[in-house]
Amino acid sequence: MARHKRHPDHEEHENHERWLVSYADFITLLFAFFVVMYSVSRVDNKKLAQTAESIKFAMHMKGNGGVTSMQLFEGPPSQGGGAGNSGTGRKTSSDAIAAENARKRVEQRLKPFLMNRSAQAVVVEALPGRLSIRLAAANFFDSAQAALRPDALPILDAVATELSAMGRPVRVEGHTDRTPFQGGAYRNNWDLSAARAVTVVSYLENAHHIAPSKLSAAGMGSSRPLRTDDTQEAREANRRIEIVVELDSSDVMNVAAEP
Repeated sequence: MARHKRHPDHEEHENHERWLVSYADFITLLFAFFVVMYSVSRVDNKKLAQTAESIKFAMHMKGNGGVTSMQLFEGPPSQGGGAGNSGTGRKTSSDAIAAENARKRVEQRLKPFLMNRSAQAVVVEALPGRLSIRLAAANFFDSAQAALRPDALPILDAVATELSAMGRPVRVEGHTDRTPFQGGAYRNNWDLSAARAVTVVSYLENAHHIAPSKLSAAGMGSSRPLRTDDTQEAREANRRIEIVVELDSSDVMNVAAEP
């Protein structure tokens, strides 16, 4: 096929819209300029100064240098592998996760037994490295007595089931209020608190076969009050049994929270 040849006298029409290309480039650059200006205006001067100090430190321009002696930003270490992490920080975080997972499991186990009871009958608290299960003495013992009430045994059984699964050291503490002890089978609040703690420990060993080497009992008397005000509510809060479970970072996987 013959190609059509352009006539030498034919002139192309001038493109009058070529200015749009330059205009579009200008608008793009202008947009980028304002984005940069906005970003600069949002700089956190405190973090910028901390970053500069950290760079100087890491490059031996200041101090002794090194990546484990100075955090990049203030606050607790992160979970990643950045310069701000140290072995102690990661361990503390893992211990907290283990305790929180254990708390969720115990509360889930206790849920069916606490429907018709006071919210303060059992309080489960997660702390870094340990789990505290607080049992209100009024729900588990008669006044001035150290024998467990039969109606409280299902709650203690539910707690013991989780304790046995954890396989961790357990310390049972007996606490009383400051009311002077008068008569009865025990000489004073120290005797009563110790007897109650021993009763719970004995039950955990005999009824749930928790190894004696992992159990300990302590009578605290009135020396560790939760509240210092002299009211009926404060006295009831202070009369308690605390089951303290010692955890470590290896329990993060072993004590996983139930869905």
